[in-house]
Amino acid sequence: MTIDKTAIRNAATVIAVRDRLTQPKVLMGQRGSKAAFMPNKFVFPGGAVDAADFSVPLARDFHATCAARLAENVSDDISHALGVAAIRELWEETGLVLGQQSPWQGAVPEDWVEFAEAGFSPSAHPLQFVFRAITPPGRPRRFDARFFLVDAAEIASDLDDFSRAEDELSHLQWIALDDVRGFDLPFITEVVLAEVAHRLHDTEPPANVPFFHNDTEESLFLRLDGKGPLSGRSISEDD
Repeated sequence: MTIDKTAIRNAATVIAVRDRLTQPKVLMGQRGSKAAFMPNKFVFPGGAVDAADFSVPLARDFHATCAARLAENVSDDISHALGVAAIRELWEETGLVLGQQSPWQGAVPEDWVEFAEAGFSPSAHPLQFVFRAITPPGRPRRFDARFFLVDAAEIASDLDDFSRAEDELSHLQWIALDDVRGFDLPFITEVVLAEVAHRLHDTEPPANVPFFHNDTEESLFLRLDGKGPLSGRSISEDD
């Protein structure tokens, strides 16, 4: 199966989960009313991969299972850039640090100066690849988004300090999973949250990853599992 990449940007999204074994909460914020993509919706931190993400060093790469799933059903393995983008977007949109204390390798890019000055280098190892989705045709912007689950205990900074966040997301907050469906959520976020709820007690990355694939003809719910050709069933937003 091939994917039409026309006007589709690779993207990374971070689902930070706090108190996952007791009273699980996820970190979300609200997009602005004038945003071109999903205005007013409550979303996870995330965004498109930038060209600079390919050259930012990682202190640790992805877990081997995640790396294998990320390299599946793609023309080029961009897992490194996806890990960097996920950590960068979390940093920019929330001010939270996902990294390990270690010297930066080489010159520090402008966007990472404050991150590095705090004594950290980005680390993709805590990120678990749990979902992939392509925005359906007809939307103002389309993304091939990879969703990464991370336990909040892996975040190196104060979980309630959003003072260094940029202004792309407002009302940043930790929302109890029991309450999150009361917020204005995109359809795909609801689907991903259901997957997260099933994974709260799993500490290892999933061996197979759901893939909500949208092409010009139909939407399919597939699985990335390392077993060869993809198969799945048709799905709609009414399912």
